[in-house]
Amino acid sequence: MTIQSQIETKLNGALSPVFLDVINESHMHHVPPGSESHFKVVVVSDGFDGKTRIARHQSINALLADEIAGPVHALSIQAHTPDEWQARGETVLESPNCVGGSKQG
Repeated sequence: MTIQSQIETKLNGALSPVFLDVINESHMHHVPPGSESHFKVVVVSDGFDGKTRIARHQSINALLADEIAGPVHALSIQAHTPDEWQARGETVLESPNCVGGSKQG
């Protein structure tokens, strides 16, 4: 099972999201081809209602603790309630370009 699939399985099982996108952004960084080290997760769940952004991130980080302690070097999180997601036009924020290593430009 790929790291991306593991992340999807854990988040789907624990958060019952109405929307989930797990994006492998490793290709944007100075890593070997095919790496699974940099991810962005966009999670929309009723379970985030009433929780602060920090609490949402903490819950996701706790769910993915094994991946973060191992193969995942970087994790970007966008966690919203369904109302917030709709209010933002259901758009995923773009990730900035990598400024480390030699992947610039």
